[in-house]
Amino acid sequence: MIAARARNTWAIWASLGLALLLSVATLPKFMEIGRPLWLALFLTYWVLALPHRVGMTTAWCIGLLGDVLNGTLLGQNALILTLITFLVLTLHQRLRMFPMWQQSMVLMVVFGLAQLLHLWLNALTGSRPPTLAFVLPALVSALLWPWVCTLLRALHLRLGVN
Repeated sequence: MIAARARNTWAIWASLGLALLLSVATLPKFMEIGRPLWLALFLTYWVLALPHRVGMTTAWCIGLLGDVLNGTLLGQNALILTLITFLVLTLHQRLRMFPMWQQSMVLMVVFGLAQLLHLWLNALTGSRPPTLAFVLPALVSALLWPWVCTLLRALHLRLGVN
């Protein structure tokens, strides 16, 4: 069997670069607590769409870039994004069959687990007091999932990324 040649993989990296920029963009103070997990959303789409191209290594590298941009503990976002990618890869056959609302619900749980890990790592380093507001980014990200998925699917199909 002949392996398919990669086409337009720059679109994957450009979208992940956009997610990096969105993750550090300034928001009003009242919206900062519910900042969507842009890296997790974009990475989740590409893992579901192209699991043979985007995987845990990509998640680790993008997470390290996110750590550098956010100024967080080096490896923290990398670990969290790798966990998200592992869970999505484990569930990707099922997730692809689900309707959009069920995907959002499953991803809310996955992002919630990632936020719990994030809270635990912050508590270990003493940089943030534990509150229940850690769930809000997972909820906002799950609500944004249908729009992000639709937008990236249109890009994926238009450019023929494989």
